[in-house]
Amino acid sequence: MTAPQKPRISLRRKPKQARSADLVSAILQAAIQVLAKEGAQRFTTARVAEKAGVSVGSLYQYFPNKAAILFRLQSDEWQQTNGLLLGILKDTSLLPPERLRTLVHAFVRSECDEAAMRVALNDAAPLYRDAPEARTAKETGKQAIQDFMKEVLPDCDESVRKLAGDLIATTLGEVGKRFSEHPRTASEIDTYSDALADMLCAYIESLKAV
Repeated sequence: MTAPQKPRISLRRKPKQARSADLVSAILQAAIQVLAKEGAQRFTTARVAEKAGVSVGSLYQYFPNKAAILFRLQSDEWQQTNGLLLGILKDTSLLPPERLRTLVHAFVRSECDEAAMRVALNDAAPLYRDAPEARTAKETGKQAIQDFMKEVLPDCDESVRKLAGDLIATTLGEVGKRFSEHPRTASEIDTYSDALADMLCAYIESLKAV
């Protein structure tokens, strides 16, 4: 029995002119609005095209299906998060514990600010999560944390560093997701972030003593 073919999620073609880039931008902005209003289950290319004020044919020039649009939205979010993560973890003007604390605060705040969109994209994840492009996008953030582990735990076995990096990445993702499921005040975000940062910093210090 032939396995079902995964939907293509890469751009059909890349915009090369300003006018084309503006069209893609309009489609993505419309997609954000449709996703926020209708949710993943009622998200369609027709609704996005109507919201963007373009024909479905014009949309299909760049996005072959709705999975491609949703993946682009998710990919943009990953890139933003990874850029934030890389900028903080590579800032050697701060000591490693300060970088980790800064990262935790920035990540939790970002999760709370983008909670509604993230929930909608998570609902749509089955459309693209197993695609090679999705796996590649996720690996960038994981590698940044592993590089940070090599810096802060140079004397630890590689398997220990890998486990530590995986635990920190998973903890940030899962805890940030659950905490942001309800509206939070700035004070609540700071208090929660401080506690999470204390826990992760203490964990890393405990590994140095092994």
